[in-house]
Amino acid sequence: MTILVTGGAGFIGGNFVLDWLAAGKDPVVNLDKLTYAGNLQTLASVQGHPNHLFVQGDIGDRALIDRLLAEHRPRAIINFAAESHVDRSIHGPGEFIQTNIVGTYNLLESVRGHWSALPEAEKAAFRFLHVSTDEVYGSLAQDDPAFAETNRYEPNSPYSASKAASDHLVRAWHHTYGLPVLTTNCSNNYGPYHFPEKLIPLMIVNALAGKPLPVYGDGMQIRDWLYVKDHCSAIRRVLEAGRLGETYNVGGWNEKPNIEIVQTVCALLDDMRPKADSSSYASQITYVTDRPGHDRRYAIDARKLERELGWKPAETFETGIRKTVEWYLANPEWVQNVQSGAYREWVSKNYADRQA
Repeated sequence: MTILVTGGAGFIGGNFVLDWLAAGKDPVVNLDKLTYAGNLQTLASVQGHPNHLFVQGDIGDRALIDRLLAEHRPRAIINFAAESHVDRSIHGPGEFIQTNIVGTYNLLESVRGHWSALPEAEKAAFRFLHVSTDEVYGSLAQDDPAFAETNRYEPNSPYSASKAASDHLVRAWHHTYGLPVLTTNCSNNYGPYHFPEKLIPLMIVNALAGKPLPVYGDGMQIRDWLYVKDHCSAIRRVLEAGRLGETYNVGGWNEKPNIEIVQTVCALLDDMRPKADSSSYASQITYVTDRPGHDRRYAIDARKLERELGWKPAETFETGIRKTVEWYLANPEWVQNVQSGAYREWVSKNYADRQA
């Protein structure tokens, strides 16, 4: 039996595919549009793997999706495909609407047509797992309880609004058409193969290059941090035993302000790759103008996932962040290759006009 993974050359999707194949599970048809964040080098270790078929394409391409479903008859779809990153959505929201909303709609319609025609046994076993974000819930005050699955949606950026819309579509296709869906909403991921526009890899890459480490505002924006391989194990567990139509929040139980994350990365680099003059990488920290509408705090209450499915993260932040820094130090070629001209232009566009 086969699974179809969309967005499987991205950060989380790529890690999921690698871990899935390493565990010797079902064959994977891996669909990715290969936009700026899709990177085939992430999948280099499974090139030629008999259980991995990569297809370049868009979830909004109904003809392509219909063909893949007919040819491979997957037992499950895991939908990672999405435009991500709040800053990018501020600069260009249109792509987020097109991929995250219209693309999800087209994917759901193709999947619904395929699922409806399956024999009863295959139909009953089929699953559509939609991977989403905690940002759909909005922002938390310092003393608010963490986001639970029952929190109302209050997205504050074009990115989170488009993801909220996709979540609603998935829910509606379940309640209206009976499509067997599952949804996960995760906190901030970090780990290997993370595109270096996000906080942790950006700090590592800039620190090693001797560049400023830009921190938005006062750096006290709080996030819950989830090691990407823990996230992948949670998705596998939800796919295996999650209740149809349910949402499961996936978190790492690691609430930390951004400035603490940056300081931790600097301290690890001081230890693992000390500078020639013995100064700390922390001297490169530069506070810059905050981004518009920056949510102050996210936090995930993952007790439902632990209570119902017995899942909890294997990594603490201390173990996960050390593994992450070690991976970036050991894989400079991956970092160098992913830093294309388009990436350099993006960093310049996003940070050049932010006053220190």
